[in-house]
Amino acid sequence: MQFSEHWLRQFVNPAMDSQAVSHLLTMAGLEVEELTPVAPAFTKVVVAQIVSAEKHPDADRLQICKVDVGQGELLQIVCGAPNARAGLKAPCALVGAELPDFKIKQAKVRGVESFGMMCSAKELGISQEGEGILELSESAELGQDIRALFELDDQLLTLKLTPNRTDCLSILGIARDVAALTGAPLAQPEIAVHTAAHTQQRAVQVREPEACPRYSGRLILDVNAQAQTPEWMVRRLERSGIRSISAVVDITNYVLLELGQPLHAFDADKLQGNIQVRYARAGEELLLLNEQTVKLADDMLVIADDSGPLALAGIMGGESSAVSDYTRNIFLESAYFAPAAIVGKARRLNFSSDSSYRFERGVDFANTLQALERATQLVLEICGGQVGPVVEVLNALPVRKPVKLRLAKLNSVLGIILNADTVSALLQRLNFSFVALADGFEVTPPSYRFDIDIEEDLIEEVARLHGYDNIPALPPQDSINMLPAPEASLSRDLLRDKLTAHGYQEIVSYSFVDEHWERDFLNNPQPIKLQNPIASNLSVMRTGLWAGLMETLSYNLNRKQDRLRLFEVGSAYFSAENGYREVARISGLAYGPAAPEQWAAEARDVDFFDVKAEVDSLTSGRAQYVAAQHPALHPGQTAQVLLDGQPVGWIGKLHPKWLQHYQLPRSTILFELDVEPLLQRKVASYTQVAKFPPVRRDIAVVVDENTPIQALLDTMWSSGNKLLNHLALFDVYRGKGVPEGKKSLAFLVLMQDTQKTLTDAEADAVVAELLELLHQRHGAELRN
Repeated sequence: MQFSEHWLRQFVNPAMDSQAVSHLLTMAGLEVEELTPVAPAFTKVVVAQIVSAEKHPDADRLQICKVDVGQGELLQIVCGAPNARAGLKAPCALVGAELPDFKIKQAKVRGVESFGMMCSAKELGISQEGEGILELSESAELGQDIRALFELDDQLLTLKLTPNRTDCLSILGIARDVAALTGAPLAQPEIAVHTAAHTQQRAVQVREPEACPRYSGRLILDVNAQAQTPEWMVRRLERSGIRSISAVVDITNYVLLELGQPLHAFDADKLQGNIQVRYARAGEELLLLNEQTVKLADDMLVIADDSGPLALAGIMGGESSAVSDYTRNIFLESAYFAPAAIVGKARRLNFSSDSSYRFERGVDFANTLQALERATQLVLEICGGQVGPVVEVLNALPVRKPVKLRLAKLNSVLGIILNADTVSALLQRLNFSFVALADGFEVTPPSYRFDIDIEEDLIEEVARLHGYDNIPALPPQDSINMLPAPEASLSRDLLRDKLTAHGYQEIVSYSFVDEHWERDFLNNPQPIKLQNPIASNLSVMRTGLWAGLMETLSYNLNRKQDRLRLFEVGSAYFSAENGYREVARISGLAYGPAAPEQWAAEARDVDFFDVKAEVDSLTSGRAQYVAAQHPALHPGQTAQVLLDGQPVGWIGKLHPKWLQHYQLPRSTILFELDVEPLLQRKVASYTQVAKFPPVRRDIAVVVDENTPIQALLDTMWSSGNKLLNHLALFDVYRGKGVPEGKKSLAFLVLMQDTQKTLTDAEADAVVAELLELLHQRHGAELRN
């Protein structure tokens, strides 16, 4: 927020200079991003009046002017401005004046003495443009310093406010903080309650009381909409970054900046019937004041009459009911709209407004009538008119719940000792109502402090008023103890280390993705939608991490990177009874050649089994793979990853349609695993080292082509025979001697006893048991 220091000092005027005020605000949490003067330094420039102007004898474009600068004697000044004329009041730089770019000296211009210079706004540095000399109003006093006339010794402060401090989106709010920080008295404008001069009014129907808990307005008749906005108001608006439009509109903008309450003025003669506060209906459209026609959604709150929508509530008015130079009667609106009803609507329509910015974050619901009376006061002073009675619809307003502040907790967090009297004095300076308790205070925040919800908020208030500079920076003192590290639980860093050791690079991406991505890529038709997305393509919470990996892949391919190994550790979000469920995932992507370019091996693209090795590493070799289908992966090269029989993720090649969509010339392999199961492992236990040699037997069985090899291994291990030491597949054969539709699998079987050397009979018994299990469960036959 940008504002004038002079305007702020009308409310509170501490005995400190601009730099000190800037530092004070920054240290109190209201960061001053910029402090700039409204005009460059210059001296000896005063209000002057041209008494006469005659053509220069030797120059067609020059005039010899006699100028009254309020010193008794007329000065002769040669002037080349096209608008210089007798009777005009304008700035005059006297001899010796120092302007931003040069110094004024007595000089001869084409043989004629000149004792000063008539100045344009550009020459004074108060405007980028300046055609001719700056024309001043007739009321300007001769000889008055121009800096005093235009308040050019003013400074512009630009605050970088955090979203929670909406109370400081007004001069009054900032002044409250300065008064609390410095102890200087706060002088608010005197706002009188206006007595109705007529009985005419507009009935108001609030059909959505939760969205609009408070709505007030009044008719003001016979206003002069063509009245000139006072220079002081125009100056304050412009120094806050708002251009002057017309008197009525300027007044609403002025009250917005002064008190923080957005207002709107309707041309009362253009209204048809009663005022209605409701949600938009299907098919309704509205031409806004920014000349944008918008199609209204059913979750957009509007101000309407019998003819249809007049304004987007809390965001922007409509063109059909706008105030113009021909307006005679206005309906002045001051309302409180709930943030949930306004948030995100302006961004959805690709624009923002000062009103929506404030209503989205919350305005003072107790300030509605005061702002209406203040705007009424200014309308009467500037535009005249007759005031009508206030029409107000009041529903359930937000409740400011008391917050308990414990002294012990306060002192523990701040690391200093503040007694009850000190804290009480600080709370009083903030105008917080409170009740003293035995162990602290019960504080009820005022209506304009939406950010005070928990005890930590009050601790922050006490700290910033006490002064962060007054809190000593002491190094923490504590003993260093070894933390327990259970062997059965691994660290996520170990997973990262495994992948980075294999050439993967970690990325961090948004947890928000496009709704189309969730529906098409992950087959999720009902993702968790964000109420206030930061962008239209980041509107839902992700249920998988591949979106960020694919975006990063595309970004790098566009920059001629032809080999990528990426991974991300993050959260996926799923709907649950109490809102959503968060699951930690680790996801990876491999694209391009299997190995960097080299002479020792032929180049080939990365394949399923290359990435399967990475998954085996992450799962410590415990993973099982089951052929399955996934909407994002190739139908024939996809597997579901199991741990202890439970699904924990996926691995596979990117589906051909997505290869085409992303214009990927090479295969892309993806995997994604739940993190928590990967972090659990069995603690190693001691087993006796056998002193006796193992016995090896090789068995070859013939099974159906579709029988998974892993199923045979699982069956043999399930025998539970204690003599089994190792099983491994070492050959797969199809061809002569093996029936059509069958395959031959050869397994290595190692057997060992820790107490004795096995006999052939004992080893053969184990092999026979295994062959019988394979025959019973899989129809396996021993190959001849």
